[in-house]
Parts: sequence; structure tokens; C-alpha cells
Amino acid sequence: MSRFAIGEHDFLLDGEPRRVLSGAIHYFRVHPDHWTDRIRKARLMGLNTIETYVPWNLHAVEPGSWTEAGRLDLRRFLEAVAVEGMHAIVRPGPYICAELDNGGLPAWLFADPEVGVRRSEPRFLAAIEDYLEHVCAIVAPLQIDAGGPVILMQVENEYGAYGDDTAYIETLTAMFRDKGITVPLTTVDQPEPWMLKRGSAPGLHMTASFGSRSDERLDVLREHQPTGPLMSSEYWDGWFDSWGTHHHTTKAEDAAADLDVLLSRGASVNLYMFHGGTNFGLTSGANDKGTYMPISTSYDYDAPLDEAGRPTAKYWAFREVLGRYTALPDEVPDPAAPAPTGEAPLLRAGSLLDAAQALAAVATTEVPTFAEARHDAAFLLHEKHFAAEAGVLTVGEVRDRVHVVVDGVCVGILSRDLHQRTLAIPAVTGSLRLLVEDQGRVNYGPRLGEDKGIIGGVRLDGRPLTDWATRAIGEADLLAIGTGAGEAAPAIPGLTFARAEFTAEEAADRFLDTSGLGKGIAWINGFCLGRYWSRGPQRTLYVPGPVLRAGTNEAVLLELDGAPEAVLRFAAEPDLGPLEF
Repeated sequence: MSRFAIGEHDFLLDGEPRRVLSGAIHYFRVHPDHWTDRIRKARLMGLNTIETYVPWNLHAVEPGSWTEAGRLDLRRFLEAVAVEGMHAIVRPGPYICAELDNGGLPAWLFADPEVGVRRSEPRFLAAIEDYLEHVCAIVAPLQIDAGGPVILMQVENEYGAYGDDTAYIETLTAMFRDKGITVPLTTVDQPEPWMLKRGSAPGLHMTASFGSRSDERLDVLREHQPTGPLMSSEYWDGWFDSWGTHHHTTKAEDAAADLDVLLSRGASVNLYMFHGGTNFGLTSGANDKGTYMPISTSYDYDAPLDEAGRPTAKYWAFREVLGRYTALPDEVPDPAAPAPTGEAPLLRAGSLLDAAQALAAVATTEVPTFAEARHDAAFLLHEKHFAAEAGVLTVGEVRDRVHVVVDGVCVGILSRDLHQRTLAIPAVTGSLRLLVEDQGRVNYGPRLGEDKGIIGGVRLDGRPLTDWATRAIGEADLLAIGTGAGEAAPAIPGLTFARAEFTAEEAADRFLDTSGLGKGIAWINGFCLGRYWSRGPQRTLYVPGPVLRAGTNEAVLLELDGAPEAVLRFAAEPDLGPLEF
């Protein structure tokens, strides 16, 4: 068995200096049948280690539950890393950010508003204890001193930017050790003195997160950690995208030059990301620094491997730099062929609001929030039957988007990012329905853990509206109720399911062209590709080949705002939107 340790100046593998050349691949953002391909391409670029976060919220969707199926099979992923002859770094948080819904923290944890967030609060710590029990049961037998690939684990994540509860960090550290973790434990913070000071604790090795000016940022890290190896455990080689912005990129030559500076200092590195992947399903988070900005479905990150796992210019530029510091394999990845194209008619398959009537309703006085109704719902549908004159509808706060439907007709949308709370509505003769959409929970900053829904009630001309029937609609519910037969149409109205059948000759990756669609969610053969939105930047959704089958395949869309074309199209290449330069 081998041993990995922290020496006076270097990481040590069996007593010898070992530079960590790592790349981030989030197993939960990649189809499991693609894991081996992505890991191998990391090795071929010159890396020797794979790093991943662990998403608590995806593994434990309900209190006391745990799943390791499909994209969440962490054990299988780490074993695939080992088969490729590489080491692994595991970062289980419990908070991970990662632009993931709620930063990876389960929404159910905060149904009780008294539960602490990232601090020494007993209920929060008790839940973490259970979570780490599951994680460490997987990781401990796969540590390097047990013959496995894991050489490092990280405690919390950029904690110095959030809090200063050193006792909390120390408690987490003790949990890791008590559950059999023997490899070195690290922290990561941006190289700001106040963050580094607040984010670590005795016994933890500091690392830094940054994406430029490596020389000066390593100097700051060294000032706060006089001994031990220097490491950027999040070297940002790109950036994520939010709906309504441009597609973020960095120049390959600039990123490679700065990586060269970092490696010339003898530092270790983890490229964040080596391969970003996709926010499949409804897993993407959001940022809110005064304006709510939900994260896009693509997590391409302008990484060395693109969203579909194809080498980019950055891959080859980084490979050249890495070759100055390590021996490169002779093998290189094969070039990728264009994806299959084609189109098929989209058929209207029924109204979302009508189909939702099949779900159980709960009567409440006030409209409930997501925490009060169902924490993991994709939508809440509030319905009230009454008659009223035309007036002004107001709500306390929108989190995140509300379709206002009067007598079956959508009369407007209230949007959180536009700070909208008021809408003039026509006379109500039968019903008022409010469809509330969760667009992703905040993953960073003080709004972490906040509730979703209509906050503060609903009023019409200043008078409270009470006595509602509420239906909670989850992602699985959507697919179940959207299975009606389709009919041909020139366009797809809002709040409508649509479906299409198309033929594939083989199970090869594709790119669903969303440029002719509005806003919604897409599935292929029951696999949720994620959200799309004409707002951009991305105009395609990545379709992993393994979700397709040779022959007939089925696509289902939930179109919320309306699509001008009733056509399902596939593009030969991804289109992630206009660039920032």
C-alpha cells in the first residue's frame, strides 16, 4: 500500500515528491457511460489526478435517504479513476457551491428556518454527520493507503468568504477523521488574507482558488502557509454561464501562459474545470447579488474538454504546457465528427394546467411556499375559484417566476430577476391560477438555503386573496402527466406539452436545437436534458449518446412561454451563444 502525505515543501508519495496535476470532472454532470472516456482524456493531456465534488442534495433527496444510482455512483466513478491509473481528490463539502442548486445543500434541511447554515448549529451538524457517514463509507476503502486512488479530501468549500466559525470547521474535520479518512485534509479559499484566515483551522492544508495572476496569488498563499506544497485546487480556466448573459470564455493562450507560471513555481494544480459537463435535470443553481441570475443548463465552462467531451484549443495548449513538467503519453484523443442532424414535427400533447388536475391538491388559507408544500417541487400550481372585477394583482416577493392565468388564459408573468410584484389582470369569472416556477436555488452567498415560492401572500386591489388549492409538481410528475397523444400544430402555445418521434441510426451524441423554442424543459427517452430558454445564451441542449437508441426515439417538451415553430431540430455542433470578446 502507498502513503500520501504533506512534506516540508512538497506532497509526498511514499516519501518522494509528487506534484498533483489534477482536473475536475463532476461525475453527476456526466453520463456514467462517458466517465471512462473523460478520465482517459485527462490522462492523455498530462494530468495524473481527477477531482470531484460530492452533491449532498442529489444523493439525499429526502431526509434519511441515500442513492448511488446512475450518475450518482461515486464508488464506480472513483474505481474508473483507479483503472485509468490516476489518483483522485474528493470534495464532499458539505457545501460545495459548484453553481449547483442550493450549493449542494439539501432543500429539505432548511424547511425548518431555525436550522443553521454552515455553522455550529446542532441540527445542521447532525444532518452532516449522517451525510458524511455515507460519503466516507464509500471513500475510506478507496483511499491510497487502502490500495485505492484517493489522495486528498477537502473540508467545506471557500468557507472564508462566508463565515468565521472555526469551531464548525474543526467539528467537520473531526467527523472526517472519526469516519476513517486518513489522507491529508485541505481547505480552499480565494487568496485574500481575510478569507484565508477565516477559512481554515489547525491540521488542514490551505489551497487557493483563482484563475489569473498566479505568481502574486501564490505569494499571498505562501504568506499564510509558510510550509508545505503550494496548490491552486481551483485554477479557474473558464467560467459558468447564467441565463440572459453571454457565453463566458477565456483565451487559450492566456490561460496556458498563466498555468505555465503556476507550474514554474513548483505548485500543484487542479484545473476547474477539466470537463464541465451538463446540469442535467433541474439541478442548476443561481446567483443573487442584488439581481437573481439562474445558471444555464450547459456547464461547458470553456474547459479543455467541451460539454460533449471533445478536446478544445485549450486542451492542446494546456497539454503543451504540461509537457514541460511531466512525461506525456504518445496517444492523443481522436478528432470528433459532427453530430447527426435532422428534424421531426412537434405535436401538441395537452395543457400543463389541465394535466396537473390529476395530481392531489392541498387546501390552504395562504399560498404555501415550496418548503411548506413540497421542497423538491419544480412548480407549485395555486388555484382559486371566484369572481372579481378587473384589478391589480400584487404579491410580496416572487421566487422565481409566476405565470398568472385568468380563466384559462395567461395574462402575464411575474419575474424575480426583473423584481416584478404587480400585474393588472382582467375580470375573473371562474378561476385564477398562479404557476410558480423554481428556476434554481441560490448557490453562493447570504441567500443560501432560502425558501422558494410566492413569499408574503397574494392581494387583489389591496385585499388579501385566501382559500387556495395547491398542487406540487415534481420533475417526475411532469413526465408522467405529459404523456397524452399529440396533434399537429403550426406553433406551440405556452404551458403546453409537446412531443416528437425521431429516428437515430446509432446512439451517438446530438445537440438539440432550441433556437426555435421558447422556455421550458426537455426530455429524450425519459432522460431530462434540462432547461432551455430563448433568452440564451445557449441555443442547444447536449444529448448524450447513451440516452438514445438505434431506431425510434421520443422527445417530450414542456413549453412554458410558447414556441413559434412546432419543429424538433438537431444541430451538427453546439451553440452556447455569443462570446464576451
